[in-house]
Amino acid sequence: MTRDVALQRISALVGQDLRGMADRFGVTVFLHGKLNKGWAGQTLERAIGLPISSSGDPDGGDWELKLTSLHSERGTLAPKETMAITMLDPEDVAAHRFSESRLYRKLARMIVCGRIFESRQESRSILAAVGTFDLDRPTLQRVQADYDLVREALRTSGFDALTGRMGELIQPRTKGSGHGSTSRAFYARKGFVAHLLGLSTIISPS
Repeated sequence: MTRDVALQRISALVGQDLRGMADRFGVTVFLHGKLNKGWAGQTLERAIGLPISSSGDPDGGDWELKLTSLHSERGTLAPKETMAITMLDPEDVAAHRFSESRLYRKLARMIVCGRIFESRQESRSILAAVGTFDLDRPTLQRVQADYDLVREALRTSGFDALTGRMGELIQPRTKGSGHGSTSRAFYARKGFVAHLLGLSTIISPS
């Protein structure tokens, strides 16, 4: 299934309750009281005709599904949190320009979906927005500038110089469980996620 076909099918589901769909497609949401964190993405894959995949990529596709939670902020839907894009490999970043980078390839493959988070019980969750990384040139240049900032820091000061304070739209942030984790990933800041989903045309750092 191509990204265009997947995008069309997912877009047709906007406004529907993913929790109800999960029940219809037999997707486990809770098992022994523990939440299946991937349930919403698995539900969408089933709903558009894909089998649930244990890998990060849909079977046979040239795209990747990213799901993020939304909440109401002053009466407007907004992302609850930043969104992980891909792990940050310092050698790969130092060696490749943005247009050749793993980050760019990941972004170019993404279909980003926003679902409304209502409660930890996950009794209902409406699919509210869908978007892709098909950006206008000024926004793309801002993403590239963030990548170049990280790349320059790696090449001149080393991995330990990276900090989550870097980047206007994309930030290099610690990823992993527990304190003291040294692995990092590229994250889209909340304002950028909102832009990708068409929830905002003005990107502000967050």
